[in-house]
Amino acid sequence: MNITIKSPTITPLLSRPSIPRLPIQGLLLACLVAAGHVQADNSQLVVNLLGVRDETGNLRASLYREPETFRKEDKALKVISLPAAKGESKFVFNDLPPGRYAVMVYHDENTDQKLNLRFGMFPTEGYGLSNNPKVMGPPKFADSAFDVAGPQTSIDIKLAY
Repeated sequence: MNITIKSPTITPLLSRPSIPRLPIQGLLLACLVAAGHVQADNSQLVVNLLGVRDETGNLRASLYREPETFRKEDKALKVISLPAAKGESKFVFNDLPPGRYAVMVYHDENTDQKLNLRFGMFPTEGYGLSNNPKVMGPPKFADSAFDVAGPQTSIDIKLAY
């Protein structure tokens, strides 16, 4: 009795039909389109700062997303510094994903890049918070938090000296 075993036909690797490949330019274009789509979902936050006393020093605005980092400028999501101008100034934060944020601003009159405090508690330079809350003790994130949504969100902050 003869038993014949037939093995399946194996197509050599080199003879398989080739898989179409995108040229590198096509791949780059696809990445750029995807990146553009992600950026389209991001928002712009405009902070209108009101009541700047004079043009001494700089104005600093820090943006926060987490309660634990609030008021700790070195842990801020973004910080913007502008030369001080008497009256009103405007800060613009770009490319923000929708979400909950808080802003702290201050008039850095002596340009030392920090809000100076008397007795470690009382600001000696003008400062303000988003939502303009009345503050007794250290400001809280929840009192200053607001939502950023849509293409642009604008808020007004009044400096207190």
